[in-house]
Amino acid sequence: MARIIAGIGSSHVPAIGAAIDNGKTEEPYWKRVFSGFEKSQAWMRETKPDVAIIVYNDHASAFSVEMIPTFALGCAAEFPPADEGWGPRPVPTVQGYPALASHIAQSVILDEFDLTICNKMEVDHGMTVPMNLLFGKVDKNAHWPCPVIPLAVNVVMYPPPTGHRCFMLGKAIRKAVESYPEDLRVVIFGTGGLSHQISGPRAGLINSKWDKAFLDNLSKDPQKLVKIPHVDYMREAGAEGIEMVMWLVMRGALDDKVDEVYRFYTVPASNTAVGHIILANRPRAAKASGKHKPAAKHKPAAKHKRAAASAKSVLIRSR
Repeated sequence: MARIIAGIGSSHVPAIGAAIDNGKTEEPYWKRVFSGFEKSQAWMRETKPDVAIIVYNDHASAFSVEMIPTFALGCAAEFPPADEGWGPRPVPTVQGYPALASHIAQSVILDEFDLTICNKMEVDHGMTVPMNLLFGKVDKNAHWPCPVIPLAVNVVMYPPPTGHRCFMLGKAIRKAVESYPEDLRVVIFGTGGLSHQISGPRAGLINSKWDKAFLDNLSKDPQKLVKIPHVDYMREAGAEGIEMVMWLVMRGALDDKVDEVYRFYTVPASNTAVGHIILANRPRAAKASGKHKPAAKHKPAAKHKRAAASAKSVLIRSR
């Protein structure tokens, strides 16, 4: 069966994409940001997931005030980069995984989550920036390392979904993935945030204390986070801090207890706090009948074990 092996939280600051595209990653302002993802890229190269599910929010590229789905799942074979006003980013077209995406849609909708199914959709920096941060820079004529299933969440127009609803959607996605018969190792991203406000009297707001507590609880006590109301995100993390509920979709798709593989936090990048975390599910004990050992021919179990081992090989914590 397919299995979610790890979750990744990452900011998706558009200026990070511009720094990559314009060759500014080694400049002093940006170098500390990109150096914080070097260990993550090494982890990703070792882990080699078969599929990534990326939870992000659209920035008026695929959707607009005329059509605002709360949750929209990309089921297409490919997702081209959107033109956000200065031309599409010079990144490859994202390859989808229609079979698994359609299976997730069916399972989740029958589990009473009403998704919008998108068979054609462009994706913007909300998705491609975290992909660059974890997979590295990829030439636009090449291919991303693995297929991606996009899940767009409305955190732009009121009302956005609650943190609890996002967390429970993550659980439904996990159930869907684990009922898929193909042997796949899946990682799930939660993107956006952390604290920031783009406009108004509090433009430039960054609340590092709030951000770090959020990362602590994401790892150790996510139930504290699912109870946070919208007004607390707005007050403590700024108007755009509501994006952090998308990290709870990722967390809900993982085990209750996880291993924190890596963490990185820095301020600012543009006017945003950059947060990043990798959480790995712990290896599951193989089931045996009576005194008999599991047969050596069970390759999927061995495959999952290697993936878990590679996650533990970089148990590094950076703040």
